[in-house]
Amino acid sequence: SKITHVIFCTSTGVDMPGADYQLTKLLGLESSVNRTMMYHQGCCAGGAALRLAKDLAENNRGARVLVVCCEITTIAFRGPSDDDFATLVCHALFGDGAGAVIVGADPVPDAERPLFELIRGAQTIVPDSEGAIVGNSRDVGMTYKLRRDVPSLVGDDIEKCLVDAFEPLGDIVGDRDWNSLFWVAHPGGPAILAKVEEKLRLQPGKLRASRRVMAQYGNMWSGTVSFVLDEMRNKSAGDGLSTTGEGLEWGV
Repeated sequence: SKITHVIFCTSTGVDMPGADYQLTKLLGLESSVNRTMMYHQGCCAGGAALRLAKDLAENNRGARVLVVCCEITTIAFRGPSDDDFATLVCHALFGDGAGAVIVGADPVPDAERPLFELIRGAQTIVPDSEGAIVGNSRDVGMTYKLRRDVPSLVGDDIEKCLVDAFEPLGDIVGDRDWNSLFWVAHPGGPAILAKVEEKLRLQPGKLRASRRVMAQYGNMWSGTVSFVLDEMRNKSAGDGLSTTGEGLEWGV
């Protein structure tokens, strides 16, 4: 009854009315709830949805934003071909999944217990990345074009992205010690995670939560980030750590 906004995110279907409408009816939410649909944002959609939810929560007093990411990636499944590199990669990496979080500001004492705090949201376009990953909805389902240099594109730009994102917050990461952060990285694929580790000189285990979700569920596009958050907070609680972020105060 306290949900004021709904953000529904998917890359695996376009309908009118959309899934945001159907979810509102299924949950019995108020008919006046503010709904937003996010279509075809791919792997970056989970982070983008949280960024949008943060803005809504902070600019609407008392807002509680339900964020739902749902992907049925089997629409990208078709017969394998040795000549179709992108399809083979999709078959190996993708999985179906759905996740949800509630985002708000000014939690109610003794009634709400925040698990994570969103301090800042940022987005950037990686140089020379146009055409690196392309998805299209066609009669056969979702078709993909995927360049082989995607891990290198991510790795070559990752540190600049982090510096730009943290700079407005002051000296949070001294001497660019990225090991001082906890990591909720979208597991786009093992090669991407390995390249990020290499370029940022991350210690073994820093991307443990992302790798575990990848191994158990695959890359679920927009839904993956909520799985990684859940994996991290459960492991942190099980280990008796002081924060849901592996005992650390700041993360990315």
